[in-house]
Amino acid sequence: MLSVATALPPHRLDQEATLAAARAVFGPRMRDFDRLAPVFANTGIETRRAVRPIDWYREPRGWAERAAVFNDAALALLEEAAGEALDRAGVAPGEVDAIVCVTTTGIATPSLEALLIDRMGFRPDVVRLPVFGLGCAGGVLGLLRAGMMARAMPGRTVLFLVVELCTLAHRPEEATPTNVVASALFADGAAAALLRLDGEGGPTLGAGAEHTWPGTRDVMGWRIEDAGFGVVFSQDIPELIRTRLAQVLDDFLRREGMARAELAGLVCHTGGAKVLHALTDVLAPVSEGMEDAWAVLRDCGNMSAASVLFVLERRMLAGAKGRQLMLALGPGFTAGLALVDL
Repeated sequence: MLSVATALPPHRLDQEATLAAARAVFGPRMRDFDRLAPVFANTGIETRRAVRPIDWYREPRGWAERAAVFNDAALALLEEAAGEALDRAGVAPGEVDAIVCVTTTGIATPSLEALLIDRMGFRPDVVRLPVFGLGCAGGVLGLLRAGMMARAMPGRTVLFLVVELCTLAHRPEEATPTNVVASALFADGAAAALLRLDGEGGPTLGAGAEHTWPGTRDVMGWRIEDAGFGVVFSQDIPELIRTRLAQVLDDFLRREGMARAELAGLVCHTGGAKVLHALTDVLAPVSEGMEDAWAVLRDCGNMSAASVLFVLERRMLAGAKGRQLMLALGPGFTAGLALVDL
């Protein structure tokens, strides 16, 4: 991994101000809003970033408007993250041989990385792989797909991109508990990483795995409706983590010839306070790195697939060393696991 970089949109959402806005939007139509309101304080989030100012989210928005905002804002964030990753690695856009681009919060055709070719000066023959639908697991699973491409193209440079604009799924017209929780939790962000099989001196992406549990297709995902995406997530997610993840994790590590206690640290997706508490229980005795996940959650919220790259960047900047476990969970219900040597 030659470099990792992240990007945030300009609008800062203070959690107290977001609660006040949610109360104004949902409160008059929800008798139990006050019962749900503590979720804003309990998420572990203090601030988040969004692609539009908070007042924009007070009014219903149609699919066409959401899609237009997604295209413009996603491209701007990807250009920033990719440009920073290229600069950090000393790589010119014309030296990129392949691009893997992950998102689950919007649709663009031509896809986002195609739209970046002229905008950033990538070569016309760059190999492109747009990936949709991995949800929060996309940061880990997309990085693994980029690693597969790099291994299949020795000496070539692969750019991994991920952008998620979760706030665009906000539905002010739907006064439901799920929408209130989503309003308290989700945020926007983007990240980029450069990979090359013969790269030297940087972190090394090692083995990875994914596991999709049977009978869990309705745990999280999107409802596809006239107004766009509607969020679906189950209250059972923390319990599923506690009861099902450990076996999958230990089987993966065993295949790699190591035990959980041999991990030097963790790079975990910031799914929310309940998710991080569940992961802390399951991943014990390893805890190094969880403070970085909590810090990203506090400062940035849940940016879906982009979040785990923010945690990885923070770990790298803090000088973390040794073999780290990257972990994220997404629709399916699916776990993405990867080993990274820092």
